[in-house]
Amino acid sequence: MKHSLQLKIGTQLTMTPQLQQAIRLLQLSTLDLQNEIQEALENNPMLEATEDSSLANLDTPEQANSQAEPTKEALNTDASNAHSAESAPENTNDANEQTASDDWNENIPSDLAVDTSWDEIYPTSSGSGLSRPENDDFDYDSRNASTETLQDHLMWQLNLTPMSPTDNDIATAIIDAVEPSGMLSQSLDDIYEGMLNSYPELEEDEVVAVLHRVQQFDPAGVACRNISECLDLQLRQLPHETPGFKTARALIADYLPLLGNRDFKQLMRKLRVKEPELQEAIALIQTLNPKPGDFISPSDTQYVVPDVFVSKSNGRWQVSLNPEIAPKLQINSGYASMVKRADSSSDNTYLKDNLQEARWFLKSLQSRNETLLKVATCIVERQQGFLDHGPEAMKPMVLHDVAEMVEMHESTISRVTTQKFMHTPQGIFELKYFFSSHVATESGGECSSTAIRAIIKKLVAAENTRKPLSDSKITDLLAEQGIKVARRTIAKYRESLQIPPSNERKQLV
Repeated sequence: MKHSLQLKIGTQLTMTPQLQQAIRLLQLSTLDLQNEIQEALENNPMLEATEDSSLANLDTPEQANSQAEPTKEALNTDASNAHSAESAPENTNDANEQTASDDWNENIPSDLAVDTSWDEIYPTSSGSGLSRPENDDFDYDSRNASTETLQDHLMWQLNLTPMSPTDNDIATAIIDAVEPSGMLSQSLDDIYEGMLNSYPELEEDEVVAVLHRVQQFDPAGVACRNISECLDLQLRQLPHETPGFKTARALIADYLPLLGNRDFKQLMRKLRVKEPELQEAIALIQTLNPKPGDFISPSDTQYVVPDVFVSKSNGRWQVSLNPEIAPKLQINSGYASMVKRADSSSDNTYLKDNLQEARWFLKSLQSRNETLLKVATCIVERQQGFLDHGPEAMKPMVLHDVAEMVEMHESTISRVTTQKFMHTPQGIFELKYFFSSHVATESGGECSSTAIRAIIKKLVAAENTRKPLSDSKITDLLAEQGIKVARRTIAKYRESLQIPPSNERKQLV
């Protein structure tokens, strides 16, 4: 076998640490980016957050101190002038306070044991102490609030209810079987069999009796075995003179499936009532909650912080980054001046490495902001009709279209538009919301799937509730507007909008 040397010319992309960091920052959400910046500030001494714009351009800490000193002198001068203008009794009080402070300082022991605590030397005073400034934004509710679950709420009521030890254990088992929605996750037979291990002589009637006591707890309708029982318990707490009370109880007890199918004619015949009476009963049932536990343990609200703001100025749409999503960073000039070029000591090497990492981090942040602003500007230029007229004017757009306009790869566009939000006059939307497929029109143009969904939503909102629009009818109405969409596509779009089918949208109004 003969060995030989050959030269080849080629290009290869190398994932350097700097490039990996830039890609990682690009796909982070606003919250994750803030955590990343905070971690960088804690680990890298070369980075610092600029808080005061007047001190941001100072090169060394000495310059900052030189500018801060005149301010302190001015404050001392103002304080002395104000002190001279005070009355004599106030001066006497100040002198007494100063004397008390001197006596307090003289009582400090010269030698203290290592394990001595502050309270052993000076007793805590209930009348005085460190007071918060008036401008301190102290949110008591957010710092002391506790998330109470439905089980906690029920156990609190159980502790206030007089019961025998056996009944208390049965009630505890029932409460443990309650789902967050308020319904029982186990059958009563399973709870009874589970209690037989501890109480072999237990009767099933005792479990049923305890269940009825737990069902009287707040919220109304809790610990029920089915929807009918839950709604009936809530109805029984209303006055019997409530309009539609009797009909509603009969409907819930025997004909709830017919109500779910919107078979109003069958309901009127079964209940032997007329349409106005059935309307009163249905309106009363709609005031009830099939998931009473949601009142006690609601889901946490998720707040969205927009990354980009869009506003109209002088007839043109302007795009700007949100300046509040991340603190402004800069290189600490004091530490940077300590780096020596020819020094190879461990301390100098540590400073050099951190300085280089800080520069890479700032450059990656700048690249992220520039890419985000470039992509957002491209989206706004393409979707001006949406900004002016709403979702019905949305144009079809895919990642490839934006990638060509900004001359980037589609994977980069996908990272930029994931978990990034834009604040527009139409609302706050994720950047991915503006991308959608297209449907051909009779005129040879294209219509966005987002626009079709908006049209479907508008048609359903304006329909006659006695005769709701079927999917076939919506297909015909869209065809009249020149949009060719199959009926199964309409059904798919309707389900994505969480709009029920026509038979479930029928009402008596």
